[in-house]
Formats: sequence, C-alpha cells, structure tokens
Amino acid sequence: MRKYAGLIKNDIANGEGVCVSYWVQGCPHHCPGCHNPETWDFDGGLEQPWDLLKQVKEAICANGIQRNFSILGGEPLCPENIYQTETIVCYIRDMFPDIKIFLWTGYTLEELKEYSFAKEARSILDKIDVLIDGPYIEEQRDITLKLRGSRNQKIRKKGIDF
Repeated sequence: MRKYAGLIKNDIANGEGVCVSYWVQGCPHHCPGCHNPETWDFDGGLEQPWDLLKQVKEAICANGIQRNFSILGGEPLCPENIYQTETIVCYIRDMFPDIKIFLWTGYTLEELKEYSFAKEARSILDKIDVLIDGPYIEEQRDITLKLRGSRNQKIRKKGIDF
C-alpha cells in the first residue's frame, strides 16, 4: 500500500488562489531546517486511500469553486514517488486541463534533465504549470519569498523555463 503525508482540500498557503494540496511521503534529501521533516520517512505517513484520485477530483471542484492543485513533500520526484506523482499529475491534467498545477522538488531542473528517471520527470513537467526547484538551504532562508523557503530555489513556469 502506498503512503502519503496528507491532503488539504482548501489550501491558500501553497500555490496561487485556493488549491488542493497533496503531500507525498518520503524524501531522500533531508535538508537541514526542512519545514516538513515528518515527510522524510518512506514508511511513515498515512495509508493512501484506494479512492484518493476521486477525493482529489471532488475537492478540486467542490461547491462550484474550481481550485488549483499543488504537489509537495517529501520528494515527489524521487524514485520511490515518481510513478505515484506521474499518475496523479496525468489524471488531474486530463480531468482539469485549465487549472494550474504546482510542484515542489528538492532537485534542480538541471538535475532532473540528467536524472535516471528523466522520462517520467519530463512527462510530469509537460503537464504542470509551475515548478519550484532546488533544495531548501537553511543559510539562505527568506520568509519574504513567494512559494519558496530559501533564495536558491527557483520558480519555473511552463513555456518559459522548462
């Protein structure tokens, strides 16, 4: 059974506007000062429900308000999570072609291009709108940044940066 760290159905902190935010469980980076260290353990978190995709779909359009979708972690693009991430991103993009999809990763875009799972990463990048990439670096912490925790992290938009 797959694990996940959480699902917030009305999130105004992660993304733009109101989002449905999904956290993967497990992260190989272990950045000092990480905001979500409880997501590091691949065996931690919650048992992913069999109807997760249905729950996400219903949450995105609940009460007639279409939300954006955010994927955080943990690490969504590590080998243990990449297929799960690809499945969710493909499903959401097919169901909701006009919403924005945001994804946070500790890998840089340059690392993803050289990554052993580059094909799967490319499939995901082709379907998301905004990538926030790079590890969290505590010495570069800046709480004034939009969508980022440290100055080294980059906001990359589809069609411009990847």
